[in-house]
Amino acid sequence: MLAIADKVRELAVGERIPDELLRATTPYIVRGLASSWPLVQAGRQSPDAADAYLRRFYRDATVNAMLGKPEIGGRFFYNEDLTGFNYMSVRARLDGVLDELKVQRGMERPGAIYVGSTTIDTALPGLRQDNDVDLGGRDALASIWIGNRTRIAAHYDLPDNLAVVAAGHRRFTLFPQDQLPNLYIGPIDFTPAGQAISLVDFAAPDPVRFPRFEEALGHAQVAELGPGDALFIPSMWWHHVEALDRFNILVNYWWRQSPDWMDTPTNALMLALLTMRELPLEQRQAWQDIFRHYIFEPDEAKLAHIPPHARHALAPLDDDRARILRGQLLKRINR
Repeated sequence: MLAIADKVRELAVGERIPDELLRATTPYIVRGLASSWPLVQAGRQSPDAADAYLRRFYRDATVNAMLGKPEIGGRFFYNEDLTGFNYMSVRARLDGVLDELKVQRGMERPGAIYVGSTTIDTALPGLRQDNDVDLGGRDALASIWIGNRTRIAAHYDLPDNLAVVAAGHRRFTLFPQDQLPNLYIGPIDFTPAGQAISLVDFAAPDPVRFPRFEEALGHAQVAELGPGDALFIPSMWWHHVEALDRFNILVNYWWRQSPDWMDTPTNALMLALLTMRELPLEQRQAWQDIFRHYIFEPDEAKLAHIPPHARHALAPLDDDRARILRGQLLKRINR
């Protein structure tokens, strides 16, 4: 276990998180936010009780499951030369996964089983009726994560995230956005689960291969959660996740503070790799200035010389303008 001095701050908010906290830019814990959930109460009773409670809502759903041998120690990751992964991905019935988790709970050296980011309303319809968080009308994606002792490498997510432990215990290690250079991130287009991840093994960091990781630890915060506890993870914060028990359930909510028509900025990053990275230094610097002018430091004064009706893509975007701009971009890419 890493020695991290800073703990994620804890806030007392009652039964509902205030709106301003749902727009926070630093993480926080709300202890017992979901204590009244029947799922949490079942999880506190026993893994079998939590299992039985989930099955009440099962309707022949199939899920994506990650399966690893005991040798990986619960760490879902790449293989040794980063040409593949150290686990197998399968589509399986959720009740079959729950059956296998029950079998593995009785083993001295269980394999690693992980059902990640499964939409609750699809896989377990009705579960949220008595097991939900009031997010003030936000159109959040509610997902469930089920498994045994597992480790998920540090990564970031674009949406804000409220993670609620329903059964078992979890440890989150969080880093602010500026620690990217010190986390030794792997490929951005070949990843275990869609997001680029840190290549550092948090259980055994290699100071020779990853010497700047020690600097990252100086900025880290740790959160240890039990059943009913919730952790708010702001957009773009790096987080490493450990499920600590032989049976764990987490419910999370993702939402974006941006219009629905906005694409993921990852698309812009991939296009920048394609169109800018190999330019001569002077040209890259020129494009850096252009992006600063139009994207990172925009203001009305910079556009005052263009009549509002003639600004086109430089005007405020909406669904229609975004559709036009996307079409123009696709035409350019596919020329």
